[in-house]
Amino acid sequence: METFVEKLRRVIADDRILLNEPMRKHTTFRVGGPADIYVKPAIEEIPALIALARRENIPYTIIGNGSNLLVKDGGIRGMVVELGVDAGMIHMKDGSTHMITAEAGVRLGNLAQKAAEHSLRGLEFAAGIPGAVGGAVFMNAGAYGGEIKDVLHSVTVLEENGAVTTVPAKDLELSYRHSAVEENNYIILSASFLLEEGEETEIRAAMSDYSRRRLEKQPLEFPSAGSTFKRPEGMFAGKLIQDAGLRGFRVGDAQVSEKHCGFVINRGNATAKDLLELIAQVQTRVQEQFGVHLETEVRILGEDE
Repeated sequence: METFVEKLRRVIADDRILLNEPMRKHTTFRVGGPADIYVKPAIEEIPALIALARRENIPYTIIGNGSNLLVKDGGIRGMVVELGVDAGMIHMKDGSTHMITAEAGVRLGNLAQKAAEHSLRGLEFAAGIPGAVGGAVFMNAGAYGGEIKDVLHSVTVLEENGAVTTVPAKDLELSYRHSAVEENNYIILSASFLLEEGEETEIRAAMSDYSRRRLEKQPLEFPSAGSTFKRPEGMFAGKLIQDAGLRGFRVGDAQVSEKHCGFVINRGNATAKDLLELIAQVQTRVQEQFGVHLETEVRILGEDE
């Protein structure tokens, strides 16, 4: 009988199918056990790929560039699908407003640069955010007073029934670090953003300022997944962690950054177990001292060893 992997090879090229692939190679935390099957399809191959997995009852996990992921040391069963084809941006002009469309795997920073090239403003906040477009929509990414919901027009998604449809942004229930993408079992294929005309020099100046601030205040020299915790209402996670006396707190090579307490970093040889233990201890200490539960912003996937 033909195996799932053999059937898979009829859908995508063999060189884009990896078996027992260490997830640490595909996350910015640089941790994570193996994925049984790791595939890197083009966007147009995804509907057939997902249909095959569903027919064969193979579980699948969709990721972007792994910048907001913590994969456990036991890895991920089934198939991991990376939406990582960084291509396919389309620029369209519509009167005084402008639309720019990008496939899910396009890096958010590249999208912001492309918008700047066309003197389109609205995505300046995204300069320096390491994620891809699909993940940014999934979590309504934001920084420096801007977020995806401010500029998102619509998304093209693969629905659970196999249909490819366009969903208006208003139907995605976008809120702080949340969208209805997961609840609806959507797979984002592309997203369209409605921007405004501006001055390229001003746009690039704002982008440079945000990038400079990130470099100064964030521990970009270490592997991390960005902000580890969501911001509690009216508070700052980093300030609570600092006030709990946890600046520099370590479990193995997992550490609360001394540069910015809102970041958990991998000093080089941390395991997912170390990182998860550190996160749990931070949550406990902050809860005990301030009565505030810190909810993780990072997406945690996989199985323990």
